[in-house]
Amino acid sequence: MLSVRTVLDSDGVRIADVACHNTRGRGRPHRQEGGHAIVFVRRGCFLRSANGVEALLDPTVAYCLNPGEEERYDHPHGQGDDCSWMRLDTMLAASLWGGEATLPSRVLATSAEIDLDHRLLLAASRRGADPHELVEQSILLAARLLEQADPRRVEAGRPATARARRAVADAVREALTADAGLSLRDLARMLAVSPHHLSRVFHAATGHTIARYRMRLRARHALERLAGGERDLARLAGDLGFADQSHLCRVLRRETERTPSALRHLLAMVYA
Repeated sequence: MLSVRTVLDSDGVRIADVACHNTRGRGRPHRQEGGHAIVFVRRGCFLRSANGVEALLDPTVAYCLNPGEEERYDHPHGQGDDCSWMRLDTMLAASLWGGEATLPSRVLATSAEIDLDHRLLLAASRRGADPHELVEQSILLAARLLEQADPRRVEAGRPATARARRAVADAVREALTADAGLSLRDLARMLAVSPHHLSRVFHAATGHTIARYRMRLRARHALERLAGGERDLARLAGDLGFADQSHLCRVLRRETERTPSALRHLLAMVYA
């Protein structure tokens, strides 16, 4: 028996917190119909048989799911297990795996860093953090894991030269200045590059994730409005794409170490 709690469903990425309550014993064969996914084991131990290959899965590994696979799960213990599912739509899965939408079948070891990052991502998703940031971090985490199976395949399609990478980063900045609501995948389609390469190239060029850069732009727009005398913070948050007024306040405090009211007062004094 599975208990599935979806904590993120945005832009081709779905993250779910999954608890299995099955008792000890052999499971029933079934066809995997949930699409492509990467599954990180957090607790427990179980056996998965897929395409005639049996693998023991525990919290030191992750594995991939592909639609249509015949699989069976057996449980050597009766304490259950907990996993994190990262489901990817077909186009996103293909972009991560060199254009092929069949993810690797072998079990992938998770380093301590990858395991911690996956747990932090799950925790942030549970808290309802910014979806743009969560999607970008999900894609980067998936790429890092898949590189262990075939780094050349994951690197396929990366802009080849430093000049090309700088041009891509500048194009992202230009596009977001015109429309800060563009998602990572929107930008990747516009620039004909995979989402994970786009995120990596942008971070290398600017020192920020695309999601963080987007928030910095929104914070600058908010400061401009506050300097112009804007007093309705709820309206300001809605106009600029923040989740709510509290989100606006958190971002401005992170960027400036000041509250919106303090910023408004300070800007009024400067421009009086």
